[in-house]
Amino acid sequence: MLTFEQKLAIIESYPELTRHDVSLNRVNFHFEESGSDKKNVVYHLHPNGNGFVYAGKLKVPKKDPKGMVNIRNFSEEDLRSLIERSIESLHPDAVSEEDEQSEEDAWLKIWVDKENHTLEIIKEDEMWNVYAGEQLDGTFPSYNEAKQYLLEEGFKPKR
Repeated sequence: MLTFEQKLAIIESYPELTRHDVSLNRVNFHFEESGSDKKNVVYHLHPNGNGFVYAGKLKVPKKDPKGMVNIRNFSEEDLRSLIERSIESLHPDAVSEEDEQSEEDAWLKIWVDKENHTLEIIKEDEMWNVYAGEQLDGTFPSYNEAKQYLLEEGFKPKR
């Protein structure tokens, strides 16, 4: 089990996180660039080694109803992995890991931009292809990567 000081050093190595000291010598770390109201990545890290990392949009076991995972017995590798995934999930254009699973079950999705241009995501041979009409626009190994590309290009799923 990592000590409080070790966990603190690991968490402080992420420059995108801002430290906030709270009551009872506990420490929170916020991701100020979050795309939602949720900014806490690390919540109530306590000198006894207990604390939580936000995993509300992640597929992880032992998540509480608020989306927090207790990190008391985490290794450095596990802690770094969870923090990185948490930060990534809070980015403004992030795609939820939970959403990704349900989306991957669909084999065809149509996306549209503000000018009403359409693109299609089609699953073919375990790859996700993006088409503009019959023209191949891109190929991605996962639905999440194809979806992220379309979001960056200003497209949204057609309802």
